[in-house]
Amino acid sequence: MFNKDRWKEILEVLTSNWFRTVLTAFGVFWGIFILILLLSAGKGLENGIMQDFGDIATNTMFMWSRSTTKPYKGLPKNRSFLFKVEDVQAISDKVPNLRFISPRNQLGGFNGANNVVRGIKTGAYNVYGDYPEISKQDPMTMTSGRFLNYNDIKEKRKIAIIGEGVRAGLYDKDEEVLGSFIKIQGVNFMVVGTYKKKSNDGDGEEAQKEIYVPFTTFSQAFNRGNDVGWMAITANDGTSITSIKDKIMAVVKQNHKVHPDDQRAVGHFDLYEQFQRVQSLFGALRFIAYFVGILVLLSGVIGVSNIMLIVVKERTKEIGIRRALGEDPWSIKLQILMESIFLTIISGMAGITLGALFIYGVNTLLDMNGPVDMFLNPSVSLGVVISALFILIVSGLLAGFIPAQSAIKVRPIDALRTE
Repeated sequence: MFNKDRWKEILEVLTSNWFRTVLTAFGVFWGIFILILLLSAGKGLENGIMQDFGDIATNTMFMWSRSTTKPYKGLPKNRSFLFKVEDVQAISDKVPNLRFISPRNQLGGFNGANNVVRGIKTGAYNVYGDYPEISKQDPMTMTSGRFLNYNDIKEKRKIAIIGEGVRAGLYDKDEEVLGSFIKIQGVNFMVVGTYKKKSNDGDGEEAQKEIYVPFTTFSQAFNRGNDVGWMAITANDGTSITSIKDKIMAVVKQNHKVHPDDQRAVGHFDLYEQFQRVQSLFGALRFIAYFVGILVLLSGVIGVSNIMLIVVKERTKEIGIRRALGEDPWSIKLQILMESIFLTIISGMAGITLGALFIYGVNTLLDMNGPVDMFLNPSVSLGVVISALFILIVSGLLAGFIPAQSAIKVRPIDALRTE
């Protein structure tokens, strides 16, 4: 079936009119090239936006208190309140499927400037009072020393973990950091660890300029009592935080006598909901890329089919002679299909190859000139290449089917009469 003579004949047919063959192949080449280009561009955009999420646990919400907008149980509206440490335990007891609940207090940032002093050097940094779980919700890489633990919480140790940006601002290049002391609003803390967070954008630089201290120590040193500034809450895998956030907010509203219908009193940011929206957006972009690419490819396949019809018409007498000599109709049909598939796959593979070279060039430019906002590492996966090959094979079959059917319908006696 796949003998040398058959392949020789296929090559002779396709090379008999080079100009026509190249023009025909260009439609398939361009369609698959556009498909690869669109998918890689979408992936680059996805990588860039997903980079902004970093390594943070996406099934997480952040919650803080605001002023009430409705009177309730004799209390007026426009009343301010703060979360309490007791709220953490209440949420844990009443809301199932929660993995982490991290209360947090903060100095610096939107709460105002905060002076951190070491010797004659000073700086304004965000200082967080946290529990150890925060490192699992907002992962970081320890570059030296250790992070917080529950002994630090229990014993209210005055220790601090500083970012590499803080280290660069307060210490000389080769100076020992671990065991040294920094002064946060006049209170001495011993540095026991340094960290770095992964990010390629400007916000990543700011993330290295943070200081973490035990939550209990923070509350005692800065007179916060049992107040909680805000919370980071993560749900178990398999349960979205979006599905249970109303229960969480209902608990704190009940504890602080806030009207159940007061939508403004408890502020929150649902990271999982935002993440799902981004995922849906990229799903839509992938669909559009496939839709547009396949339409362009389909126009090329139609061109292949038309040319194969012309080829069959030109070879009518040859087909008649082969039929008269007793060649099986399926053999002739197979010949036409193989010519169509061969032309489609060769032109399609050329499109894939050029697309891969183009993506490689774009990545090389990005490496040379630095990252672009919201665009990182455009690429296509092996699955996309395999899908493209499958599309090419199916396209070749479709392009050759009608001409092949037309070839075997010609009666030998009619074909022999054709001039």
